[in-house]
Amino acid sequence: MSLVRLNIKGISYSQTQNGAYALILNEVDGDRKLPIVIGAFEAQSIAIALEKEISPPRPLTHDLFKNFADRFDIIVKQVIIHKLVDGVFYSSLICERDKIEEIIDARTSDAIALALRFQAPIFTYKNILDKAGIYLKVNPKKEDEDEQDSILVDDLLADELELTKPRENYKSKTLEELRSMLEEAVASEDYEKAAHIRDEISKR
Repeated sequence: MSLVRLNIKGISYSQTQNGAYALILNEVDGDRKLPIVIGAFEAQSIAIALEKEISPPRPLTHDLFKNFADRFDIIVKQVIIHKLVDGVFYSSLICERDKIEEIIDARTSDAIALALRFQAPIFTYKNILDKAGIYLKVNPKKEDEDEQDSILVDDLLADELELTKPRENYKSKTLEELRSMLEEAVASEDYEKAAHIRDEISKR
């Protein structure tokens, strides 16, 4: 399968839901965009890396990873968004140390945040872009383009909400059941479900 290089266009926000963001990636040799819903922390980390003038007083998690990697001569050579399942993108970091290459699984938002810090190229496979890439108007005005991206985020979130409904009612569960469910949610990397279960445990 052929790889397609992507550039980071920027981060867009939802007009209807607070704290909801999408990372907008552009096809380098084409007109398609690949929008990926990300969390607020990852959006902040990517935004800081994009705005090189901004320097947080203490290292963020991704800065810490970069400092750690630099200290031990580990290089992130590239990021590949290699899989799309049920609206979730899966990515890999291609790393190198002492001329030995390793592939490390990563959430796409984390992988992009690190790619920026290592100035590493970002790729996806053509079949993923064919499936999830979106065409927008050619050369729209800046304001129109930003508005389109915001609407795009809302559409993505609507799709995600459709996938996650109906939500499970956790009130009927015992604390022991909730703790067990929390462990299962974390193990399966369903962090949204884990957050809802954690909130219910906190209420108790």
